[in-house]
Amino acid sequence: MTTNAHEDWTLFAVRLHDKPGAGELRRALLQAHLEWVAAQGEQLRVAGSLRESPEATPIGALWVVRAADKAAVEALIATDPFTTGGLRAGWDIYHWSKALPQPVSF
Repeated sequence: MTTNAHEDWTLFAVRLHDKPGAGELRRALLQAHLEWVAAQGEQLRVAGSLRESPEATPIGALWVVRAADKAAVEALIATDPFTTGGLRAGWDIYHWSKALPQPVSF
């Protein structure tokens, strides 16, 4: 079930795609992006870059977002410095439900 029965929110998995060959732009925008991520804790529950290998330049990101609907997720993405700065080529937004009841920690 993706909707929390007691609150007005849903979990979404978001796969963000960077423009090919934009590693330099990513580096230039990284500090502003990290500060933005840190300020989004209410909605942006998990966030991190995706890479072909540990040492490779990121090709995008994976987020888990808590929001009322897809429009709210789109609005969040629109304020990310990686989006406003022109790094993002696009994204996919999926309704997501956690399979097991245990809390997640890394």
